[in-house]
Amino acid sequence: MAGPSQPRLTHVAIPASDIDRSIAWYERFTPLRLLDRREEATGSSCWLAAPEPTDRPFVLVLVSYPAYREKPKPVLFPFAHIGIELPQRGDVDVVAELAKANDCLKWTVRDLPAPVGYVCAATDPDGNLVEFSHNQGIYDALQKKWGISD
Repeated sequence: MAGPSQPRLTHVAIPASDIDRSIAWYERFTPLRLLDRREEATGSSCWLAAPEPTDRPFVLVLVSYPAYREKPKPVLFPFAHIGIELPQRGDVDVVAELAKANDCLKWTVRDLPAPVGYVCAATDPDGNLVEFSHNQGIYDALQKKWGISD
């Protein structure tokens, strides 16, 4: 199996105090699904990714080792965040309602000036911030500048 022909952004890794709870949260709130899970004597880790075929995969790695299990320690907070663009404006509203019902809505739904768009944010079980947006224009900017599309 050959690697990429050029450097690529492949993953972000964050600690998880309870990896099962975090996997369940990401699978419920985001389009990410469990790709791989590893159990070792020193702890566990997993890869979460969008399940569609791509030649530019991006993975969220969750790592749960004894030092991370004591209590949640958010890494992505108060503004650092994982950004997920949703296909429809109403999808942001659905995630916001789900987050509100699960007491993890951090930013209420709002329309912000370009390039931000229509957004809300929720916190994962460890307090990390995940932004959900519509019409942020990232893919349009890539297409315009480099001819790259999703």
